[in-house]
Amino acid sequence: MGYCEKRITKAGQPRYTAMYLDVDNKYRSAGTFDLKKDAKKAWQKAESKAHEGQGEYLVRGRMSFETYVNEHWKPNLTVEVKTLETYSYELHAHILGYFAERRMIDIRAADIRRWLTQLKQGGVSAATRKYLKTLLSTIFSNAVNDDIVPANPCLKVKTEKVAKKALRIVTPEQYDKFYAALVHDIWKLLVEVAIETGMRWGEITELRVKDFEPKQHRLRVSRAVVQVNRKFHPQGGRFLVKPPKDHEQRVLRIREGLTKRIKDHIATRNLKKEDLLFWYIPEAIEPGVVEPAPMDLGRTEPNEKGRTYQHGSMSAYTAGRCHCEHCKDAMTDYRRKRRASGKDQPRRQRRWDTDGHIPSRWFRERVIRPALAAADLPVDIRMHLLRHAHASWLLNGGATLMDVKDRLGHASILTTERYLHTVDDSGMAALDALERVRQGGHPDVEVLGSVILTGLVSQEPLNQDELAKIDSQLLFSYLGTFQAEMNRRLIQNEMKIGAAA
Repeated sequence: MGYCEKRITKAGQPRYTAMYLDVDNKYRSAGTFDLKKDAKKAWQKAESKAHEGQGEYLVRGRMSFETYVNEHWKPNLTVEVKTLETYSYELHAHILGYFAERRMIDIRAADIRRWLTQLKQGGVSAATRKYLKTLLSTIFSNAVNDDIVPANPCLKVKTEKVAKKALRIVTPEQYDKFYAALVHDIWKLLVEVAIETGMRWGEITELRVKDFEPKQHRLRVSRAVVQVNRKFHPQGGRFLVKPPKDHEQRVLRIREGLTKRIKDHIATRNLKKEDLLFWYIPEAIEPGVVEPAPMDLGRTEPNEKGRTYQHGSMSAYTAGRCHCEHCKDAMTDYRRKRRASGKDQPRRQRRWDTDGHIPSRWFRERVIRPALAAADLPVDIRMHLLRHAHASWLLNGGATLMDVKDRLGHASILTTERYLHTVDDSGMAALDALERVRQGGHPDVEVLGSVILTGLVSQEPLNQDELAKIDSQLLFSYLGTFQAEMNRRLIQNEMKIGAAA
């Protein structure tokens, strides 16, 4: 039972502290008041809440946001290592700086709105703000389950809608130019596996000889590798081998030509069963020799003192502040000669910390970018774009949505459905229908409609004579409509199964 504890202030005035029993039978303060009757009401109210299970928030909710995140939320997360790394970086970059010292119970929806406004003013994109708010909401949802706070304040806050960017698909012509610009055969094969299978980067770079089944023309996807900071790796490494995304192991059939090239690759390099198919190849950077500039390159624009300098000279680069190709080459040649004579220490070459797996940034800088520059392509090809291209090309070639879903390893067909918008003739059926209406109807529409209705009612396949009466262009437009309807029903059925589960 609670009570009122009388205290005398320095001014000699009495004050009364309301003391109540919490659920652990410990006395806690419910506040200090001038009047005893107010203190009595306070401890009675607090004790009543404690017995109803609400008083716990008054105690547990006093911990700071940072304390809850570091001591309660993060240690008990059941997410993949890469996800934990991302959460940690986003917390330190955008969330802890604002909420760290605040008490959990004191954080309100208005605070979250002010935080989002501050992020927007700081130049954080709408998509990132939405992601950060979702992360914060996840933390508070866990806090509700842990009886730290009574409700999740993020649920009262809305973020602006983020427009989905249309997928930019690499065309076969662009891919061919990019492929031809790759220097080493091993990288050509790696890129070919990517475009032929649609595998993720982490799945390709963890492929081993044992995953290749040449007789069946198949590659088995049973593992993936992620690159993480050492402090997040269970053994302190840089590369962590794990199951594929969503634990979706799969077997992919490949074409005979690719099978032969993989077999030759394994035989040429004498690879063993446990060896990686593709691995990191360190390359020394040899200092280039700069060709001398032509004699007559003209002079630079006047500087602030009105002086001009000969292009292709150090003076033009430094005093003239000209950074054209010839002036930069002159400075490069000067620095190279100083290093060669021992007057300057060369910049240390970056060491890539790897266990044999290919660092994604190294591959981007040493393989992808030089090939893009050589091919002079208008599109910036990244490895994940090859996965998008694989899916789009399959759908353009007539593969069903379920075929693409299984091949890409998507857990839900809803994820695969977005590739329908990349089909070249997407929307042509609608345009054909509009054209028929504008032209006053199409002579084959009535014939096709009657044939379809007859087939549906009788549940019998349409015969060749009936199909021969239909214009080919119209028939193909309806085939596209039928394919879209089949895909819609597949998605609808999956949503029903998910809701039932």
